[in-house]
Amino acid sequence: MELEKLQKAIVAMNGVIEAILDDEKGCPWDKEQTPTSLSEYTIEEMFEFVDAIRKDNSCEACEEMGDLIFGVMLIAKKYAQKGQFDFADALTKSVEKMKRRHPHVFNDAETYDTSKEALHETWEKIKNQEKAEKGENTGAFVSIPQALPALTRAYRIHAKAEKAGFTWDDDEDVERQVEAEWLELLDAKASGDQKQIEHELGDMIFSLTEMGRRLGVKANIAVDMTCNRFMQRFAAMEQLAKDKGLDFNALTLDDKDELWNEVKAQEQK
Repeated sequence: MELEKLQKAIVAMNGVIEAILDDEKGCPWDKEQTPTSLSEYTIEEMFEFVDAIRKDNSCEACEEMGDLIFGVMLIAKKYAQKGQFDFADALTKSVEKMKRRHPHVFNDAETYDTSKEALHETWEKIKNQEKAEKGENTGAFVSIPQALPALTRAYRIHAKAEKAGFTWDDDEDVERQVEAEWLELLDAKASGDQKQIEHELGDMIFSLTEMGRRLGVKANIAVDMTCNRFMQRFAAMEQLAKDKGLDFNALTLDDKDELWNEVKAQEQK
């Protein structure tokens, strides 16, 4: 029943896309788009989907997932119109890839070490074999997209560097590195050299990202959650001022700090 439901939904989605791209009755805007022009919208849809997940809003996540898949299927249709590949081809390739990279699941002939470390090592080994067969570069960082958000990219770089045996020996070394970067940032600030300040701030954040990774925390998610928490508290602070009949913008910083502390106290309750 679930498979039948999925098949109907895919067929329905495909029908919508074909109607939108129809030569006579289709949408002029959609028809003139290309995979390249649509790629930016796909990025936006992905961020909206991730935002819904992190807000723990299942209804919104469902809607945004649908929008994301629609965008992907639309791009696939554009490639199909050029005779290159269609959505089914993309799914088939992914299925084949996932089976290759999960031999412990799909290969009954052998016994595999299913520890987390061994599974990751097998995954990377198979990925490198695939790249070598295609004649692609198999360097440590080639699989990390440059378009990733900076903190996510930094996390991935540190993870890859660790696999290559190029990282600090223990957590204390990372902590000392963060302290060293902080002192270098202060020196740069004292010098007034803006480029050097930017350089040292970047180094410190890069090192903090590795500290977080070793603690099992992804910096990009942690900072995103902090941004959400700050905005929620700020909105609550504005509302609290309004409830008290206060002009928020006219308040002193000390007054606003008091409101902020009240909001935090309410959260704890």
